[in-house]
Formats: sequence, C-alpha cells, structure tokens
Amino acid sequence: MFHSKFTGHLFLSVVTLALLAPSVWTQQRDRNQNQDPRERPRNERREVKEVYRQWTNRDVSYIITDAERKAYNRLQTDDEREQFIEQFWRRRDPDPDTEENEFKEEHFERIAYANEHYASGIPGWKTDRGRIYIMYGKPSDIESHPAGGGYQREFYEGGGSTTTYPFEKWFYRYIEGVGSGVEIEFVDPTGSGEYRIARSPNEKDAMLHVPGAGMTLREQLGLESRADRISGYQGPNSYMRAQDNPFDRLERLAALQRPPQVKFSDLASAVNTPVIEDNPLEFDMRIDYFRQSDERVVTAITIQTENNDLTFSDIGGVQTARLNIFGRVTAVSGRRVTTFEDPVITTATSSELAAQKQRKSAYQAAIPLAPGTYKVDVIVRDVTSGATGVRHVGFTVPKYDAAKLSTSTLLLASRLQDLSGQVPTGMFVIGQNKVIPNVSGTYRRGDAVGIYIQVYNAGIDQTTLRPSVEVEYVLMKEGKEAGKVTEDWRGMSDAGQRLTLARLLPTSGLTAGDYELVIRIRDRVSGQSLAPSAKFKLIE
Repeated sequence: MFHSKFTGHLFLSVVTLALLAPSVWTQQRDRNQNQDPRERPRNERREVKEVYRQWTNRDVSYIITDAERKAYNRLQTDDEREQFIEQFWRRRDPDPDTEENEFKEEHFERIAYANEHYASGIPGWKTDRGRIYIMYGKPSDIESHPAGGGYQREFYEGGGSTTTYPFEKWFYRYIEGVGSGVEIEFVDPTGSGEYRIARSPNEKDAMLHVPGAGMTLREQLGLESRADRISGYQGPNSYMRAQDNPFDRLERLAALQRPPQVKFSDLASAVNTPVIEDNPLEFDMRIDYFRQSDERVVTAITIQTENNDLTFSDIGGVQTARLNIFGRVTAVSGRRVTTFEDPVITTATSSELAAQKQRKSAYQAAIPLAPGTYKVDVIVRDVTSGATGVRHVGFTVPKYDAAKLSTSTLLLASRLQDLSGQVPTGMFVIGQNKVIPNVSGTYRRGDAVGIYIQVYNAGIDQTTLRPSVEVEYVLMKEGKEAGKVTEDWRGMSDAGQRLTLARLLPTSGLTAGDYELVIRIRDRVSGQSLAPSAKFKLIE
C-alpha cells in the first residue's frame, strides 16, 4: 500500500512539472523579448588585439615560416603570444650572448628603408622591391632605368633597339636557398612608381605588342618571330641565358617567395655533446688563415667526409646523400662569436655511385675574425641514416705584423682552379682562385697536388716598384730531397705587397709514401726568409 501511494504521488509530481514547464518557458521567452537589448547577455568571442595581428601580417609577414604562422594562430592568450614572439626572435639571433639581437634590429631597419624609398601609393614594405629588400637586404649591384625610354638590348636579350618602361635590375652574388648570381628584374609599366617583379625579360619592353617595332636582331633577320619571343621558345643557337629560361625563372621566383628557414635547431642544441657514441659519423676538419687586413683574418674552416661513410638514397631517380652541418665559434671568454649552418648534398647516377663512393664531400665556412684564441664546435649529421659526428677544436688566429715577411697557411688542395675573368663567388674561393683543401692529406699517385699560399709584406724593389721574392719548392721524403723547383716572383704581385702562389705539383713520377713539401721564400729586398711546410701521403 505504501508503494502504491508513493507511486501515485510521484506520477502526480511529474505531470504537474510537465504542465508547468511550457508556462515557465513562455514566461522566460517573454522576459527576453521585453528586455532592453543592451542588458541581454552576449556570446562574446575574444578578439586578437590589433598589435598581435599586425605582427604576423606586417612586421614578420615575409620571414615567418608556415609552421610558425600556424602555431601562432592557435595561441589563445596575449601571454602566449608574447612568449612566442620572444622565442621567434631568439631563434634568429646570431649572437644570443649579447643584449642586442642583430637580426631583429636589421630587419626593422630594412622595413624602415623600404617604406622610405619604395612607397608608391602603398607602403614601401608592401611593394615587390620592399619585400625583396626586407628578406635579402641590399643587393650587390643595381642597374636603374627610372625613366625608361630608348634601350639597347643585351645580346642575351636578343639585341636590337626598343623602348622600355621604367625598370631596375637587382643583382645578388648569393642568396641562400635560391642560388648564386641571382638577378631580379622589376618593371613599372604604369609609371606610378610601383615596380613589380618581372616574370619575363620582355615585360619591360613597351614595344612588345606593337607590330614591327622594337624587333630583336633575330626577328629582323627572320630567324624567329615575335610570337616565339613572347612564348619563350628557344630555337637553335638561342642567345638566351639558362637563367632566363621561363621554367628556371619561375622556379627562382618561387624560391624568392619562401621565407628563410630556421635550420638545424636540433643540431644547435646537440653541439655540446662530447662524443656521439651511438651511430657515429667520422669526418676530418682543418682550419686555415688568410690575412684580410691589419685587424681581420679570414679563417677558413673546412669539413670533409668520406662518401663511403654516407648513406645514399634514391630521390627522383638520382642517388643522393645529404648532410646537415652546424658550427659555433666562441671566444676564450665564452662569448659566442658566430655560427654557421648549411646542407651538403652529394649526388650520383646509379652507374656513377660506385665511383662516387670512393670520393669525398667537402664544406667550408670562411669567417673574418680578429687575432686571438677561439674554439669551434662542429656537428655533422647524415640526414638519411642519422649518423652524427661532433668535434670541439681550439685554435689561435695569428696577428700579422706589417713590418715582417709572413705567409698564410700553406694549403695542399685536392682541386685548384684559376677564376680570372669570372666573378669569384661561392664556397672555397680565395682571391682569384677556387681552392678545395685535401683535409686528409692523402693523394693517389698520378693525381696533382694543389699548392696554395699567400705571402705578405714583401719589400718593394725601388727599380721596378714591385716586390722581388725568390721561391724554392723542396719535396722531402724520409729526410732526403726528392725534388726541387725554383720560381722567381720578381716584379709579380696580385695586391700590392701580397703575392699568391698557386700551382699544381705532378705526382706521376713519384713513388708511394709519406712526403713533406717545404717552400723556401726569400725576400730579396729585406733579406727576410721563411720556410713553411706541409705533409701529404701518396698511395697507389
């Protein structure tokens, strides 16, 4: 009986609530409708402050990576954004041990410069010239035609005369991730002052679509048509440079759009490791010195690996081995002086792979340093296998006395090439020579030994007004002379009192074994003499 009464009361309560609910809901709805809109509760979404939107859309729009932008857009609070911005600049600081962030300061100086010089109805940083300047800095050279007008084409543009819109050509000797000898052309077809990147060398030609006007020499001779030039067709004996090929040009423009990558941060954190015992990678390293000025010495750090120790993988039908290299130079005080980081890629076809594995891969970082004692920490990683090697080396940059006869490092090279008549840019370039050191000092019999050395502060002969130096090469084996060559440098110099010796030593007539090359240098004017030496090994 108790159970049935309880059930009855429960049923009555449920029915009562059901009957009352519509009335309650109706009253609540009426109250909401009659309520002052300003007093109603709102569904608010937290807006990102303008300063934080501008940071990605304006301040760092050209240098922030896609991954960083996505991570930043996911942040919820201003504190998180502030921490992200701080880490963003810290990752790019070339010298974290100082209070200044040189990268950040230079970046905002470039933005200010772009706004001052490239504005044209829109802020300078938004223009194509502004973007390139902000990303890559001042070009090595600028060819400017601010008024356009009559123009005599270069031979690689087809020759002939035409009329152009205002245009500029910017030349960069090297842009990391883009290449060497990068030429960028900007054209202002509207005359508004807003120069835009040209995707074709014909964009500056104001006569391009005028029949019979502004023809190239080949068009005048009937060897090609205007349509061929517009389409980018390269006929036989084409005058066009490889870099002007439409596909190469578009590839270069695409590379110029990409923000510079923050590379190998994992290597930077691992460089303090004493030794990599698990999956080690062996590599050789040497340090050479070349006087740049009284207070600066170019310090060349060369790293060399045996290709046989690298892991090659098939990438697009090409056997490819990839290394990532990170180095950090610190002073005796522990202050970081500079860092360097680069990839090294070695390729071979399937048929060339066996021979390529018997060769070496080399990398060089040339750093101007003041005389003094330093330490360099280097870490090298095989991207495919993960094999890693670490070296920690102390070195002393010499101070060259302006009153004494002195020399650079005597460098024995695996390759020595004269670059006279060419633009001396890129890795391994010293003066007018490309010198790839043989870090291991081992040569096969029959291979030439490259010899490179610079001599400083040679006395000036008052008769010829040039240095007069006598040089003798002596090849030693087991303490005995194995050969001798005398070279007279009288009246020869490549830069005032600096002399450069660059020559190849043939080895086909030598037997296998250990050798020492001694270069005896005597200044006939001052009477000073030096005898730098270097050792190498000859194998069959």
